[in-house]
Amino acid sequence: MMYATKIHMNSGCQNSNYLTDIDTIYLEGDNTNQFYKKGVLHDHLKNHPNTIKVNISPYPYLVPAISSKGEKYVRSEPNDSVNDNLLKLPRV
Repeated sequence: MMYATKIHMNSGCQNSNYLTDIDTIYLEGDNTNQFYKKGVLHDHLKNHPNTIKVNISPYPYLVPAISSKGEKYVRSEPNDSVNDNLLKLPRV
């Protein structure tokens, strides 16, 4: 299992609460410890669902999504959290 442990936002969007403003996501596990572009993760999850979780309880899976502008991104599965758990990860 791979876990998303931190995020890097697009330039000028450090305090944004929009998932589409995420540039890269850091993954750990399965000998993978590096940042990946959100579009790359989107494509990976289309082919390999339920392989990446957010490293915050309740550890939801990441799922692929497409913005209204056709941009590929990822989000966590819905739960009782107000904001997406992915946005609660440390920002670097």
